[in-house]
Amino acid sequence: MTNAESIRRTAEIEEITNWYFVHPLASRLVPLFAKARITPNAVSIAGMLFGIAAGLAYYRYREPGCTLAGFLLMVAWHVMDGADGQLARLTRSYSHFGKVLDGISDTVTFVAVYTALAMALSHEYGGGMYALVILSGLCHAVQSASYELERQEYDSLGRARQTSPARQRDMSGPRMVDGLFRRLDRFFYAGLSFPAADIAWRVREATTDAIQRHPAHEPLIRQRYRETFAPLLRQWSVLSANYRTLGIFLAALLEGPQYYFVFEIVGFSAILVWLLRAQRIRCATFLDSLRTALDQQPQ
Repeated sequence: MTNAESIRRTAEIEEITNWYFVHPLASRLVPLFAKARITPNAVSIAGMLFGIAAGLAYYRYREPGCTLAGFLLMVAWHVMDGADGQLARLTRSYSHFGKVLDGISDTVTFVAVYTALAMALSHEYGGGMYALVILSGLCHAVQSASYELERQEYDSLGRARQTSPARQRDMSGPRMVDGLFRRLDRFFYAGLSFPAADIAWRVREATTDAIQRHPAHEPLIRQRYRETFAPLLRQWSVLSANYRTLGIFLAALLEGPQYYFVFEIVGFSAILVWLLRAQRIRCATFLDSLRTALDQQPQ
């Protein structure tokens, strides 16, 4: 059987709570799921149910026990979210359907929690809370998609890993159904990541062109990519779902979840702008270092 490390995600860019807590827990469950012939999609659905339950708990956020239950249920969703990907890699049961289902599970979890908190807040502060939460959710979607795009680009360009199931064994059924999920895949993982797309395209074009022109130096090119972008990508992890889960819990525990939504609109958006600026600078640095490194190599 494949060992736990080989089915976990890329170590040097992984968010710290994932690496030391969430994914080790998921790794313990994955062999049990595989032995019981539980599919990755079933694990995704289980995670989604935990997320919906978290929303029900957070509806009563003024009760500390419910707030704690909401947090623990979201942690359980995180573990299932890590386990479905590990199980898919272990059993090689990749599909566009599975990838989109994973994204839907994430979305449903946060929609459930955000909706529950909006309903609870509206009883106290009026219907304007719905507009606040909807705007916060839109910012969340763009921020998270941009972070996920950068992660996928790193795995593809830095580690030569296939981040799309397109060339793997596809379990999604008829071609028409597969085509639908391919389009949903592009929407969830590409369409919403538009703030980061231009920079990512420039880096991808330069990297793939360099590899095609200098195939003997491919390891060097990928190494330069990792050295340039890994430190910054670790900072991108502040936009991960883990910190949102923690932020929601702390804000609800302090009986002020509305302030979390304000921070998501203002604070996380400002962080995204800063990260995009830093990414542009890294892009220029990478292109310069790549040209210098290749010029110094024998042809």
